Amino acid sequence: MKAMILAAGEGRRMRPLTDVTPKPLLEVGGTPLIEHHIARLSAAGFTEIVVNVSYLGQQLVDFLGDGSQWQVAISISAEQTPLETAGGIIQALPRLGDAPFLLVNGDVFTDYPFAQLRETAHAERGAHIVLAPNPAHRPRGDFLLSGRSVKALPLGAEHFDASQDVSPEQTSLSEVNQSADTHCVSVLTQVSISSVDSNIATYSGIGVYDPVMFQEYAPGKRPLKPLLDAAIESGSLSGELYEGVWEDVGTPERLTALNRRFPSDSANQ
Repeated sequence: MKAMILAAGEGRRMRPLTDVTPKPLLEVGGTPLIEHHIARLSAAGFTEIVVNVSYLGQQLVDFLGDGSQWQVAISISAEQTPLETAGGIIQALPRLGDAPFLLVNGDVFTDYPFAQLRETAHAERGAHIVLAPNPAHRPRGDFLLSGRSVKALPLGAEHFDASQDVSPEQTSLSEVNQSADTHCVSVLTQVSISSVDSNIATYSGIGVYDPVMFQEYAPGKRPLKPLLDAAIESGSLSGELYEGVWEDVGTPERLTALNRRFPSDSANQ
């Protein structure tokens, strides 16, 4: 199984750090985020890794080289402008081949056991994704997990864009907007969520994908969420909840907090 690391984003919320450094090269415990992934993938038996680059991409190309220092072979998929998640995957398909591949976002920090996904049964022509408990900045999550079946959020919860951060002051469903209409939606959402015996969780940026899922789409800028929604509708999206170390390194404050938690001696374990 090949692996792909998404590393083409601009990291606008990480400014000013990303004014001069691509986000995947920001360090946790003295080691760049992307190197944490590569080292773990190598240890898990992955030997071929595709990395897409765009913003400040030459820095990543120079840092990664051919991957031999980690005992892997790295192939670069260069994008003139960032193509978003699905767009980046579509462009990289010739490098990924016909077999299912592991995907991981380059701007997350995790100790998820990647070897586990080598053996994970995934839906034919679909995907298997890893979900994490909702962090404070995204309390409403992205998907509903029932057993190993991934489903859309309950009615009303999709009112919020799951691709964007949610500030702490927006955590109360009834306080997002004081209008009567929005208040009604909030109450309906609370009822819908409380009546479902399942987990509402956040997409971790980790999963196994069948290339067939992307082959019908033309090259270009394209987000991943609509493709995951389509997989839900066709019943071809499975998932699991991971409750170990996982952090979306989305702001300088989160990066600082992460480095406090994981100094150099522990972040590389």
